[in-house]
Amino acid sequence: MKITVINGTEKKGVTYRLKEIFLEQFKGNAEITEFYLPRDCPNFCAGCITCFGKDQNLCKDAKYIQPIEKALHEADLLVFTSPAYVFHTTGAMKAMLDHFGYRWIPHRPAKEMFGKRAVIITQCLGAGGSSTAKDIKDSLSWWGISYIKTVSFRLMSDVKWDKIPEKKRASFTSKLTSTAKKFAAIDYSKPAHTNLITKAKFYMVRSMQTGLGKENPEYTDFKYWKANGWLDKVRPWKNA
Repeated sequence: MKITVINGTEKKGVTYRLKEIFLEQFKGNAEITEFYLPRDCPNFCAGCITCFGKDQNLCKDAKYIQPIEKALHEADLLVFTSPAYVFHTTGAMKAMLDHFGYRWIPHRPAKEMFGKRAVIITQCLGAGGSSTAKDIKDSLSWWGISYIKTVSFRLMSDVKWDKIPEKKRASFTSKLTSTAKKFAAIDYSKPAHTNLITKAKFYMVRSMQTGLGKENPEYTDFKYWKANGWLDKVRPWKNA
């Protein structure tokens, strides 16, 4: 089993501790690859649209994006973590997700993402955990992932792990351990179910790509969809 973790911060604080508790159930039984932001993706997307119009490998930050994308594609389980920064995900996480705009369903989604499973772990002082998770979930769902579990925690106390009341830390640990055991018990040889919302997005875009292709057969996204057979009867999910 392979797990790819995207950490929204390099700080080894509460979010890091929560993530470690979750991963504890997999250690020894899984190959875990981790990326820490912004270290492993230090630059902002420049909005040059090279990835959309030409080739994502021509991106100025391709040397950072390519290893991350490779790990995402090869993983059985994806884990994204982020503390809430002013009710949203960290700027570093947002910057990384921006680089993958070309992988949204309206453009060139990777067939490897359909059938993936993902967990999003967030924490906040009092509020903002849900909106932080949504920032990440928006991208994952538009990549084609249907099976996304969100686990959010409200500290309601100090922002340092050792200063959080022991009872609350025990509650956090229990919840994460329970979630991790459920994910550890999954048979990853079988892809996750692709839900109707994801399929609806696919068919809506399929219709759009067909129209765009008639206007311009050399349109990059159209050629990608055509090459994958998605404009015919092929679908990116295996549980059609």
